[in-house]
Amino acid sequence: MNSAAMQKALHFANFIDALNRRIGASTAWLATLLVVVQFIVVLLRYVFGIGALMLQESRTYMFSILFMLGAGYTLLQDGHVRVDIFYRTAKPSTKAVVDLLGSLFFLIPVCVLILIISRPYVAASWAVLEGSKETSGIPGIFLLKSLIPLFAILLILQGAANAIRAFATLTRSQG
Repeated sequence: MNSAAMQKALHFANFIDALNRRIGASTAWLATLLVVVQFIVVLLRYVFGIGALMLQESRTYMFSILFMLGAGYTLLQDGHVRVDIFYRTAKPSTKAVVDLLGSLFFLIPVCVLILIISRPYVAASWAVLEGSKETSGIPGIFLLKSLIPLFAILLILQGAANAIRAFATLTRSQG
C-alpha cells in the first residue's frame, strides 16, 4: 500500500476512534446513573415498601446502552479481556500480527454474524413496536433490541481501525 493510501486509511481509523471516544464519553455517565437508580429502587422497595417497575426496568435499559454502545470504546481502549500470557511481552510487530489476524478472522466475522442473525429479531420487534410485558413497564423494547446491530457495527468499525493500525505497524517495521 502506498503512503497516500495508508494516510487515508489512518485518517479513517482516526475518525472511527473519535466516534467511539465520543460515544464512550457520552454513555459513561450511565454507570453513575445506574448506581443511583439502583439505590433508589432498593430504598423505595425495602424502606418505603413501594415497587417502581419503570425504575427497575430502566436499569436494564441503562446497562444495555452502557454495554452495547460502550463495547467499541472498550475495544479502542484495549479494555476487553484477553489471554495475554505472550501478548503482553511481545514485540510491537508480533502484537500487530495478533491484532490484525484477530480483527480480520475473529472479531469482524463474529460481528457480521451478529448483524445477520439479529436482523429478523430486531425487525420483528419493530414490526409490533414491542414493549414491556408488564403493564406499567417501559414501552420501548424494540429500541433496546436495536442496540444489537449498532453494537456489532461499532465493533466492526473499531476492529477495522485496529486492523488498519496493525497493518501500518507491520508495513513500517518491514519497510
